[in-house]
Amino acid sequence: MILLFGAVLQASAQDPLNELMGLSLEDLMSVEVSVASRSEQPLSAAAGALHIITRDDIRRSGATSIAELLRLVPGMQVARIDANKWAISARGFNERFANKLLVQVDGRTVYTPSYSGVYWEELDVVLPDIERIEVIRGPGATLWGANAVNGVVNIVTQTAAQTQGGLVQAIVGDEDRAIVSLRYGGMLGANRHYRVYAKFGDHDAAVDTAGIDARDSWSMARAGGRMDWANMRWGEFHLQAEALLADLTNQVRLPQLQAPFFRRQDDAIHVLGGHILGRWDFTADGGAQWTAQMFYNVQDREEYVEQLVQTVDFDLQNRHQYGRHNVIWGSGFRVSREHFSQPLALRVGSVSPSEKMASLFLQDDIALADDRLHFILGSKLEHNDFTGL
Repeated sequence: MILLFGAVLQASAQDPLNELMGLSLEDLMSVEVSVASRSEQPLSAAAGALHIITRDDIRRSGATSIAELLRLVPGMQVARIDANKWAISARGFNERFANKLLVQVDGRTVYTPSYSGVYWEELDVVLPDIERIEVIRGPGATLWGANAVNGVVNIVTQTAAQTQGGLVQAIVGDEDRAIVSLRYGGMLGANRHYRVYAKFGDHDAAVDTAGIDARDSWSMARAGGRMDWANMRWGEFHLQAEALLADLTNQVRLPQLQAPFFRRQDDAIHVLGGHILGRWDFTADGGAQWTAQMFYNVQDREEYVEQLVQTVDFDLQNRHQYGRHNVIWGSGFRVSREHFSQPLALRVGSVSPSEKMASLFLQDDIALADDRLHFILGSKLEHNDFTGL
């Protein structure tokens, strides 16, 4: 049983959901997406098996998490392991630590560098703030890198200008015992908008086939904010920050010499993390579009071992139209530092490796046959500390 309560303190002058429902089929195919070519383009022009989960889909689905929403995407394998763990991938190869699916939120990658997988339980975005979720089921390594082998999931949240006023949402049930979201948006002067938000969730444990408590209940709290500033001369600036705290329970099966040759032991999982992201978008007089982005992410997760991961990422991108050639190029640099300590069964000391990765990509979209046929050429070079170039 689920009870849902929501209140909007202030609504925009025009409801975007009603506007979307009034679009024709041709207009729907003109909805802009960014995951296929790293910049805005009509859905009909995107080369790839692309599916979009819109705000209207999210509102009507009744889902309470990103993982549940991905069940709406054809071709996605979404499996729930227990109350606080998911296994999600595309085109098969699914497991909890599936490392061939790139997931990002507003341009920030959320996989863990130690195994390139995603802790889906930590991806607990305030759902009413999501503008759309773009999913490509297929390789995207030319633009996005080696992690995008089986697909890309791009979560795009609304701008601060789209979330003015207040929102209170509460969900109460016997599985999701309490999920409360609070958000308020306002202005800081001309063309400067902001929003602040907080979310708390308390989730009950699952039960096994014998009806016994699986001891995997969990809770999570997060708070953050976003600010957008549009300047006619210098472009658009975007800044966001967030912090999260989570406590999860888990059962570990430890081997022993006597029957039944294993014993169950509760393991508490503690997570503390956060991020800060800044982005600058600028369109020059000649039509060239520039984007520069930088984010810092930190995650301290104690599960079997204590793992502290810090990531600094910088990305630069340029797009320009030269006649029939739509050329996009960019470069990136990432430094990740990981610290491991207190292994569960074997003590080998602390390990603090530092990983560096540099990348450069180039793609040319050539329009042929009166813009009805496109020929796309692209390549991406990456250098990291493990495999070289």
